[in-house]
Amino acid sequence: MIQDKKRTLIKIIKNSLNSNFFRNNYFFVKGKSKDILKNGRLSCAFYVTTILKILNLIKEIHLTVESTLKDLQKSGWYKIEKPKKGAIILWDKKNNHYHIGFYWDKKRAVSNISKKRKPSFHSLKYRKILAFYSHEEIEK
Repeated sequence: MIQDKKRTLIKIIKNSLNSNFFRNNYFFVKGKSKDILKNGRLSCAFYVTTILKILNLIKEIHLTVESTLKDLQKSGWYKIEKPKKGAIILWDKKNNHYHIGFYWDKKRAVSNISKKRKPSFHSLKYRKILAFYSHEEIEK
C-alpha cells in the first residue's frame, strides 16, 4: 500500500486545531528542567515539524524555524509560487523570530498562535509572507 500523504496531512492539520499537544518541550538548562517552548508561545516549528515527521516528510522534529528550513531543503521541499492546501508558509521575523505554518486557502493559514498557545486558523496575511514550500509527496 502507498500512503496518501497529501490527504493524511490535510486531515492531521484539521484534527490538530485547538490542540494543547504542541505547547511544551522540556530541556535541562544549567541543570534545571525548562520548557523552551514557553507553554506554547514558541511552538510553531515544533507544531509543523511534528506533523511532517509523522509523515516522514522531514528527517527530524525541530524547535526553531531556522533548523526547520535546513531540514526542509535536505528533505526535498522546494519553493513554489502558487500554494495548495498543506503547503508550508514562512512568514517574516517579529521579535527576532520567523513564523511557520500551513497554507489552507486564499484567506487562511493554520499555525501555532502565540496568544492562543495552540494551532488555529488565522489570516494568511497575518505577517509578510516570505515563501511557500511544497514537496512531491503532497503534490500528487
